[in-house]
Amino acid sequence: MGRYERNMNMLSKEENERLRSFKVCVVGCGGLGGYVIEMLGRLGIGHITAVDKDAFEESNLNRQILSNVNNLGQYKALEAKRRMETVNPDVVVDSIIAEFNDKNAEEILKGHNLVIDALDNIQSRLMLQDICEKLNIPLIHGAIAGWYGQVTTILPGDRTLNYIYKNKVQRGIEKDLGNPSFTPALVASIQVSEALKVLLGRGDLLRKEVLYIDTYTQEYHKVRFD
Repeated sequence: MGRYERNMNMLSKEENERLRSFKVCVVGCGGLGGYVIEMLGRLGIGHITAVDKDAFEESNLNRQILSNVNNLGQYKALEAKRRMETVNPDVVVDSIIAEFNDKNAEEILKGHNLVIDALDNIQSRLMLQDICEKLNIPLIHGAIAGWYGQVTTILPGDRTLNYIYKNKVQRGIEKDLGNPSFTPALVASIQVSEALKVLLGRGDLLRKEVLYIDTYTQEYHKVRFD
């Protein structure tokens, strides 16, 4: 298919066809999640579940690719579905407009091959890690704050977020540093590249290590947690 011909030098035809069989859950459809869904859909991931309780606000316009002046007040998860219908209608997007919490998390996540963390608070991220471990589902974590970002791949049992957020603080530094347009796009692209490697079982993963990104100094470094 012409849509995917530019994938073929980095993926085999068989690998590209396999992408249609995968089911990925993206928890959060804001700054990170919108870009993640966009890239997964353009790759050809067959089934995406988009989870978010919120509707778009004017403050989202600076960074959230799914937002525009015409859909303010509309639910983000529903807009993810609408967007993919125009980008790649072969991709099935299930919209879940609900708060992601410990009461519904297991029901939402079960049956997926992979989960991508695009949440905006630490406690929910730790809970997401717990449920993914219980269901034996790999998790790709990403977070942003101002000029900075981080990504790690968490396989069941790794518990990497326990090291990153060992103090279990309630408030992330993004509340102080802000969220510009470019760090969500960058971090989301790295999350999707990790997702692709996990799904296809190839390449080196950011497993038991975190990639820290400083776009102000353009320094990128990895920290291992063994």
